[in-house]
Amino acid sequence: MLVVEDETVQSLADFGIDSVAQRYALIKVSAMFGEIIFPEQAADLVKSGMWLDYGATHCEPDVFDKALAARKDELENVKIRSCLSMRPRAVIEDDPEGKHFHLFSWHFSTYERRKHDVGRCNYSPLNLGEVPDYYRRFLDPVDIAILKTCPMDDGSYFNFGPTSLWQRAVIERAKLVIVEINREMPYVFGRENGVHLKDVDFIIQGDHQPCAELPNPEPSEIDRTVARYIAAEVEDGSCLQIGIGGMPNAVCSLLLESGVKDLGIHTEMLTDGLGLLYRSGLVTGSRKTLDPGRVVYTFALGSSALYATTNRNPDMYCHQVDYTNSPHVIMQNDKVVSINNTTQIDLQGQAASESDGHRHISGTGGQLQFVRGAYASKGGKSFICLSSTYEKRGERRSRIVFTLTPGNIVTTPRSDVMYLVTEFGIVNLKGKCVAERAKAIIGLAHPDFREDLERQAYEKRLIPRGVSFCSRANSAEDLHKELHPR
Repeated sequence: MLVVEDETVQSLADFGIDSVAQRYALIKVSAMFGEIIFPEQAADLVKSGMWLDYGATHCEPDVFDKALAARKDELENVKIRSCLSMRPRAVIEDDPEGKHFHLFSWHFSTYERRKHDVGRCNYSPLNLGEVPDYYRRFLDPVDIAILKTCPMDDGSYFNFGPTSLWQRAVIERAKLVIVEINREMPYVFGRENGVHLKDVDFIIQGDHQPCAELPNPEPSEIDRTVARYIAAEVEDGSCLQIGIGGMPNAVCSLLLESGVKDLGIHTEMLTDGLGLLYRSGLVTGSRKTLDPGRVVYTFALGSSALYATTNRNPDMYCHQVDYTNSPHVIMQNDKVVSINNTTQIDLQGQAASESDGHRHISGTGGQLQFVRGAYASKGGKSFICLSSTYEKRGERRSRIVFTLTPGNIVTTPRSDVMYLVTEFGIVNLKGKCVAERAKAIIGLAHPDFREDLERQAYEKRLIPRGVSFCSRANSAEDLHKELHPR
């Protein structure tokens, strides 16, 4: 293949790529002159006002990003979609006042959260499994999609590595597609987990950095206590979905010692905990209805050991997110166990998992879809877990509250929450009236906050006076108060 000269790149930029039809004209021109270009030449294709798509996690480009940042003084109002950025974005770092580039994320990483705090990143609400549909039905075609991939394989495909998500949907409608090659990207098997050469307009060489790793902090004692309650509910043949965080990963550690067997995995995110279960031999997938024998996921995020586990492993199958996260797909496996974190819950069972008031923290992700899919699965169970308290400005505060913090976003409605777990116990909210829910949830709060929560619940008539409920999460003292209300 040839390297495209600067004049040719300028002529392509002059196309304006205002329509999908013009994309195919560009493909023909590209084929005439060759597909490999320099990052600076690729960046020269960007015009003011364009929408760019960086894909997500490991597929976000680095070399192109730096080349584009170098052009900042020539551009304005360039909008870029991202998701879980694992490295700083040069276009944002070099444009702190937002005069040239703007970042829009489908789910915040720590980096994107920090940039949101200073007004340099904006969140796009979603159910993660619906995003391919957004691109195909509701969003205007992306002007340029730039995705990091493996080098081209023998079948002329550029593999997406351990990040499938919605890349195919982006490419289907993008006016121009550029791939940034990374030799260190794990080659991962999966359905449509790559793009064919015929659908690629230009290729640039990347910097060949290993995939960014996500640190796994050691689980706290509270994490382990919560995990024990959940692990006790996991049966032989259960099909697991594990969310991000210390508590879900602690469940995986406890399952190693529990004696449970023949586990399956159908998850959004492949975590280090799930990778460890697979390497231990506890995951066989033999009882799965869908994809028996395979670990199904849409992106992997964790350590280099996890990425090595996915590399050319026929047991590991990376699907598009509309397959992994759709409740009607999830429910087809029996005994689905969904385990996710939340940050705040009120006495009616509303789980706020993505914000701290008006400050956005993470995103909806697939939490609600897996809660619903697990509930619809035969023998399925969904768990929302949290520590009962947290520290802020040197003060201990309750995560269980009478009323959610103003501005907090409800991720999972009260009607969907099944099992709720803290270090003080576990309750199933399904079928419970408001009064029963309030009593049960108060029993999961830290003892220092129970009296005040109960007082508010009576004052606001969440709990009628004179009624009595028994809950296994309640202590003997709580039961005595129920039998002798004030």
